[in-house]
Amino acid sequence: MALIDAPLGKPSDYPDAYDPQLLFPVARDENRRRIGLDDGRWPWFGDDLWQAWEISWLRPGGVPAVTWAEIRVPSASPSIIESKSLKLYLNSLNQTVFSSADQVRDVIARDLSSASGASVHVDLHSVDQGARAVGRPEGFVLIDDEEVDSVGYDYNPDSLHAGGEVVSEKLCSHLLKSNCPVTGQPDWATVMIEYTGPAISRAGLLRYIVSFRQKQDFHEHCVETMFTDLMARCKPQQLSVCARYTRRGGLDINPWRSTTPEDAAGPRLIRQ
Repeated sequence: MALIDAPLGKPSDYPDAYDPQLLFPVARDENRRRIGLDDGRWPWFGDDLWQAWEISWLRPGGVPAVTWAEIRVPSASPSIIESKSLKLYLNSLNQTVFSSADQVRDVIARDLSSASGASVHVDLHSVDQGARAVGRPEGFVLIDDEEVDSVGYDYNPDSLHAGGEVVSEKLCSHLLKSNCPVTGQPDWATVMIEYTGPAISRAGLLRYIVSFRQKQDFHEHCVETMFTDLMARCKPQQLSVCARYTRRGGLDINPWRSTTPEDAAGPRLIRQ
């Protein structure tokens, strides 16, 4: 299916009956070819952590239930799920009777796995318990106040450079902004970069992050672009890149890519 056929950016009737056909997959291959990965392989571990805050269904007897979900789509999946189609799909559960939360979890996992082409993991959480939010994860250094001589707003990796002694650092910025490639709407995020290698110029890294400000791309593609640019230009021995995007339409998407398989997604942030 072509992206032009996706529901994103089009008027939609919200469904009142469960319908897994609402899910719209978008192939990852085109973006990976664009960043030089055209051999079917990629140099990272990772997944796309979705937090879905508007999940409801009917319990036997008709009383509604509500919950929120963590959904993990492997970065090795052939396709991502277009965000509006996921919202419409989740809303299709609203007036459907399910026997238990476990059944809802299993149905969502099955349908998303089928759409993405890989095994998707789903956890449901009680709204009553909530989720702890932080400004930034412990140990990360904020680079947003670094002095820079100039900035540009068109994507440009040329400001990335590293050198000198090998260090281990955790750096973050709240200034990542990209734009939806279909609607042009802004997507806001905090990006977290953890690496071991020659010291990355913080001013250069800040200029690089700001250069995404007019870039039109999906969240997942932005993170993969950052990962490959940092690997190519700064040559770290180890690298993890995670962007936690601000919630829109009851969903936030938080891709992470890493040279190691340990989860780099971190805790929920305050803008989520």
